Amino acid sequence: MTEKKKCFVIMGFGKKTDYRTSRLLDLDKTYKHIIKPAVTEAGLECIRADEIVHSGTIDVPMYEMLMEADLVIADLSTSNVNAAYELGVRHALRPRTTIVIAEQEFAFPFDVNHISIRTYRLDGEVLDIDEVGRFKPELKSAIETILEESKPDSPVYTFLKQLTPPSMGEVEALVAAAADEAPSDPGDNPTLAGLLDQAATAKAADDFLTAKTLLGAARAIAPNDPYIVQQLALVTYKSKQPTVLAALEEARDVLKDPDPMSSNDAETLGIWGAIHKRFWEENGDPADLDRSIAAYEKGYRLLDDYYNGINYAFLLNVRAANAEPADAITDFVLARRVRAHVVELCEAARAKLSGREGTEEQRYWILATEAEAALGLGQAARKDELLAEAAALDPQPWMVESTETQLATLEGHLQDSPLDRIAG
Repeated sequence: MTEKKKCFVIMGFGKKTDYRTSRLLDLDKTYKHIIKPAVTEAGLECIRADEIVHSGTIDVPMYEMLMEADLVIADLSTSNVNAAYELGVRHALRPRTTIVIAEQEFAFPFDVNHISIRTYRLDGEVLDIDEVGRFKPELKSAIETILEESKPDSPVYTFLKQLTPPSMGEVEALVAAAADEAPSDPGDNPTLAGLLDQAATAKAADDFLTAKTLLGAARAIAPNDPYIVQQLALVTYKSKQPTVLAALEEARDVLKDPDPMSSNDAETLGIWGAIHKRFWEENGDPADLDRSIAAYEKGYRLLDDYYNGINYAFLLNVRAANAEPADAITDFVLARRVRAHVVELCEAARAKLSGREGTEEQRYWILATEAEAALGLGQAARKDELLAEAAALDPQPWMVESTETQLATLEGHLQDSPLDRIAG
């Protein structure tokens, strides 16, 4: 029986921030609903780096696949530098059978303008079913065509026509030598994708300690992946083990190298803000409150989204309740302005999700966020209307509890208006 040809997919996994457009893209949706089905329907085995079974770090099997795979698909969405580097390695090793794709708002760097890049549309965390129906057959056709063609698609071999690619024998010897230096017997080692799936299941069940263990193992395989680092920090502080403060300190250590405030990743900034918000709640240190506000503000300005914005506004009111009158008025007024913008962002986000299935949880949080913004703007009737619409989505009890706690806390701060303090 002939061994099935293999396709290796170069791309990020999980949710990644596109720094050029400040959008959060769920790359797993592209892989699971477009790339993998197209490859499978074309008759190839599809493998992404996080699906490789191996021991140790991901580097050796990844480079092996870049050389040996019959086909490579590289998704450069979010201007992923790792994906671009791996694409360059593939182009250096193999003259042909490489396909490059990217989300349609990908900004083409000058040095890849001569490379053919097929584009698709991904609306943030939502992949439209019509786009799946359009792009999946296009990708499948491209796969079938490129496997039949003999002309090079690598710019290296296109422009350096006399260059001879390395022989498979030479590469196999190098790979074998590298494998000898790596830990042996990967048989009992799970794939990165398996670890992340199990961690997501544990997290959804509020089993944060199990999720922490699984994500720690995932980080050992891919130590520099920002998505894994973010998720590990998140479940670490949510575990509250062995104590709340100890968990917060550990989560801070997970995330702090490099300095999150030097990051342009709004997800990292949001988690950094959440950690210091909880530090403030535990120890009342104004420095932690200021750090949290700074993180949420930067994330809000970068991503221009409702999550960072509503937390930024909430903490401005918290700080106003603990500040001198002049500073309190500044924070109080700024919080109102941010909330007015958050309402616009929520309305735009709801319009994007209109009529789409499987987005109930996202719609709930958008409605809950807009309800909080309405409360902060003094629109009590609108708040109640939005909460009723959110309740109709049958949210999980913890989601409702989280919303009610935040609203009750905000209401208390709003009643202590600095304007009333001055008037009094």
